[in-house]
Amino acid sequence: MSDVEAQSPGPLDTTSKEETHDVKPPQQSQSSLRLVASRLSVHFATDVSTNHADVLLLSCCFISGLVDSTVYDGNALGLVIVVDLRLTNRPGNTIFVGLGGSQGADASKPYGWAKSLTSIFFFFLGCFLWSRFSRLLGPQQRRTLVWSFFLQTLATFLVAGLVAGGAINGARSTIPNDIDWLQEIPVAILSFQAAGQLAGSRALNLSEIPTVVVTSLIYDFGSDPGLGKPLTQNVKRNRRGLAFLGILVGAIVGGWVSRETDRMESALWIAAAVKMLVTVSLVVWPERSG
Repeated sequence: MSDVEAQSPGPLDTTSKEETHDVKPPQQSQSSLRLVASRLSVHFATDVSTNHADVLLLSCCFISGLVDSTVYDGNALGLVIVVDLRLTNRPGNTIFVGLGGSQGADASKPYGWAKSLTSIFFFFLGCFLWSRFSRLLGPQQRRTLVWSFFLQTLATFLVAGLVAGGAINGARSTIPNDIDWLQEIPVAILSFQAAGQLAGSRALNLSEIPTVVVTSLIYDFGSDPGLGKPLTQNVKRNRRGLAFLGILVGAIVGGWVSRETDRMESALWIAAAVKMLVTVSLVVWPERSG
């Protein structure tokens, strides 16, 4: 055997060198992670585009109808629909608080007003906190909207979990007529997160889709001077009409699901899942140009 042949590297030596060459040094891996983190930070700090953002809020209208009709149909939270959605309707709740103050202890629902008062207070608290949270981080920044809708999603999942786990009575056939004080918990949580939806519509400059109020929506629709214009010439009117339909369809679906299952949580799971889709959509939503 010649000296040249003895010094030639074998197949095993070649493989070892190739494998060693493919391993990235720790400094390069850390640099890649920093680059990804930097890009994500920039991505979430950008303002989202408001083009077609009405689709997201129309989904929230469906959620409002779904949740409110479920708790009304099951009477689990002692909610009643009078002119507007009770859970998210402050004027209606105010009337019920006033009626509660005028009733005696022998009334059929002597503490029914408590749920309305809870709903008003936690909706107000939500408006106070969500609006300041939005202004602090930037109302149209992606991170602001994603965090807002993510927390709303968690709140809805939490209520569904409490009902499904038995902590809150969710069986329609066994719900008391007056009040179970544990039911104040989901009233508070759902009212608080509903304020986040309203804050989202204001942040996206789509106040014509409040997502939680029907009476003003109907007024704005009916009083619109361009009510009879073609579809392509009055976008705000179109949005108001679709928002109303979204709440109506959500109410129909929620009532049907709760009656078929005799449970509250089924519709709440659906509402939470839809809100999660809205959150994920905001993560990948196009950024505002210019």
